[in-house]
Amino acid sequence: MAISHLSFASIALLFLSFSIVLLLRGIKHLIRIPDHGPPTYPFLGCLISFYKNKHRLLDWYTQMLAHSPTQTIIVRRFGAPRTIITANPDNVEYILKTKFDNFPKGGPFIEILKDLLGRGIFNVDGELWHTQRKLVSHEFTTRSLREFLVKILEVEANERLLPILESACVKAEPLDLQDLFKRFAFDTICNVALGFDPGCLNPSLPASDLANAFDVASEISAKRAAAPIFAVWKAKRAMRMGSEKRLKEAIEIVHGLVVEIIHRKKLENDKEEENKDLLSRLIMGGHDEEVIRDMVISFVMAGRDTTSAALTWFFWLLACHREIENEVLKEVMIASKGDERLDYGSLKDMRLLDACLCETMRLYPPVPWDSKHAADVDMLPDGTHVNKGDRVTYFPYGMGRMESVWGKDRLEFRPQRWLGSTVKISPYKFPVFQGGPRVCLGKEMAFIQMKYVAASVIRRVEIRPVGHDLPVFVPLLTAHMDGGFKVMVGKRSSLMSNING
Repeated sequence: MAISHLSFASIALLFLSFSIVLLLRGIKHLIRIPDHGPPTYPFLGCLISFYKNKHRLLDWYTQMLAHSPTQTIIVRRFGAPRTIITANPDNVEYILKTKFDNFPKGGPFIEILKDLLGRGIFNVDGELWHTQRKLVSHEFTTRSLREFLVKILEVEANERLLPILESACVKAEPLDLQDLFKRFAFDTICNVALGFDPGCLNPSLPASDLANAFDVASEISAKRAAAPIFAVWKAKRAMRMGSEKRLKEAIEIVHGLVVEIIHRKKLENDKEEENKDLLSRLIMGGHDEEVIRDMVISFVMAGRDTTSAALTWFFWLLACHREIENEVLKEVMIASKGDERLDYGSLKDMRLLDACLCETMRLYPPVPWDSKHAADVDMLPDGTHVNKGDRVTYFPYGMGRMESVWGKDRLEFRPQRWLGSTVKISPYKFPVFQGGPRVCLGKEMAFIQMKYVAASVIRRVEIRPVGHDLPVFVPLLTAHMDGGFKVMVGKRSSLMSNING
């Protein structure tokens, strides 16, 4: 009788509740946590975990890697091949050197940047990469290009950067040091790579269309790479809508302006190789215009934000460690012998400054991660199985925070770890400039630029952050400090007392 009084709806509700409980119990057994990676669900992969942690991806990956016995995790993404992420130096050496041919950039990665970089050296594999690498490696090892860079730095630093900083001293107003370094780096790389001065540091000139277009193109391209579902941006690109429409417009500006610069260069009569920019050297070599365009755009992309990002974090870390700042100042003054003009020889003698920059990039690498794609089945040294087509990512940001790699003081800013006659840090422990056949050709030029700027600034002014909040490290194609780096600038007081004290 009691049952007969129950409504049909009540019975249906009880049945549905019972069914849901059984379903959840069944799915629970299907949820996997593969190799200390994020929880993985049927069909969805790690999409739920990804969205929960999208605001802290770097630290999320770092935590999972730290808990993995091999410092390697596997991430299964919705509608995509597996991603293997590693902070294991043996794996990094295997990927970048030992089995280099089995870990090219691969089609999926190349597609992300193809619209912007085309067939430039950083976005190709195989024979085309070998040809460009051979060509550019010759140009980058010439003494004349290095001397040309130092002359550009001298003008940019002494006639533009330092006057802006000294003006800020007088005005006693905060400025965004990150933005200033980005402008400086863009002026410098455009002069070196294109022989073109965008004048980003010149307040009398309008904002550079080329710089603005590069900003938009690099940011949207980076978001492509970080997207959990590639089909979304591909669909937007096909329909030319939203961010993909803006990307298309920005790339058209970049390509158009660079081609215009190439045509202008070809009309110049001066064929002297001495003190020539990279573009002039490529034109003199008789290379195809589209290849030249893609190559110089690649070098502008590589050089515009990497050095500025490293310098931004370098000055923040020095401001947090005043005793190290004083030691660096002492070294700079002794190495330069008090001379206003810095040269290659004096920069080379600044070993503590070099160590501080390396330590900065260990903690805050300009490129926090880089990916390859497996051409065939393989096995990493730590025993991780690799399927054909897997995305294999090595993770400099996480590596700098691994106790197994750097010890218990891994989170401390300690430049001394780079000093000493017997100290030689493996590039696979510190893969900020990659390693193996693709090791960064511009590494020496990057250090020249960073050391020149750091030495010029530190001996003239004092940099002090505004506020006490810890800055946030944000990864795009290159990482940056969220919201900029607001600082107050003061005159460097009593240089000699700093040296003697």
